[in-house]
Amino acid sequence: MVALATGSLSIPKQKLDPWLGKIQYGSTVATLSAQTPMTFGEGESWTFDIGEAEYVAEGAQKGASTVTSTTKAVKPFKFHKTLRFNEEVLWADEDRQLEVVDEILALIQPALSRALDFGVFHEINPTGGAVVAAMNGGITDTTNLVEYAAADKPYVSLDAADSLVLADGFVPRDIALDPTYAAKFSSLRGINSEQKLYPNFRLGIETSELDGHRASVSNTVRGTGVLAVDTKVLGFVGDFSAIRWGIQKSIGLELIKYGDPDGGGDLKRNNQVAFRAEVVYGWGIADLNAFAKIHDLV
Repeated sequence: MVALATGSLSIPKQKLDPWLGKIQYGSTVATLSAQTPMTFGEGESWTFDIGEAEYVAEGAQKGASTVTSTTKAVKPFKFHKTLRFNEEVLWADEDRQLEVVDEILALIQPALSRALDFGVFHEINPTGGAVVAAMNGGITDTTNLVEYAAADKPYVSLDAADSLVLADGFVPRDIALDPTYAAKFSSLRGINSEQKLYPNFRLGIETSELDGHRASVSNTVRGTGVLAVDTKVLGFVGDFSAIRWGIQKSIGLELIKYGDPDGGGDLKRNNQVAFRAEVVYGWGIADLNAFAKIHDLV
């Protein structure tokens, strides 16, 4: 394993705290759904249906009201990123240290952000792309499936996905798109016009508007080059508020000077140090029927 030749000695806390707020800038799940405060460990989330209100005529008796609850397990899942550097970084001067901390955080943060998507969408370990049995119930497991047809305009498959979600009693207000599918919408123009059909839609992780949906674009949707088996997913459509996720253990950046933290050999023998960042996410999906999956089986 080759270690990089620059690094950092001190890790200022003021650089770590704002980093937590950047999770949404690398994750479509975090962009389209709100974070839920969590404590460490397994837990449960509840959704309640109390039905509609009852009209009571003058002098009439009131009837009973019912409450139907749905319980969904929320489990913790840990992800890490460990980077090796030559130990000469410990001799860096103070000014240079702060610059390198920024560089390290800039490298690690997107990977840990994308890990949330790979777990919630595909139930996989981002390193190697294999399915993790404990991550049972990812959005990819929804039975609402739409096959994209290359001969059709892209909104045909989007409309079909909307119909499936609506039929299950949910509002399809959100969509996460693979860039290849997103580009098909972005390139559409009006008839005999150079005006974009979806002028408010943007090819980026940040939320934009696509045909009445809150949209976010990321290569985590299909996971090309990451998933061990290509599922050819182009988009997930539905109500992303059905996702309950949170950070159970805050991210930290640890300087490791001794041992073999990543299987790359003894640090001291190789004249190296390692930096490790870890995050524990918790998540659960209230109802898979709140989602539909668009995929290209060709």
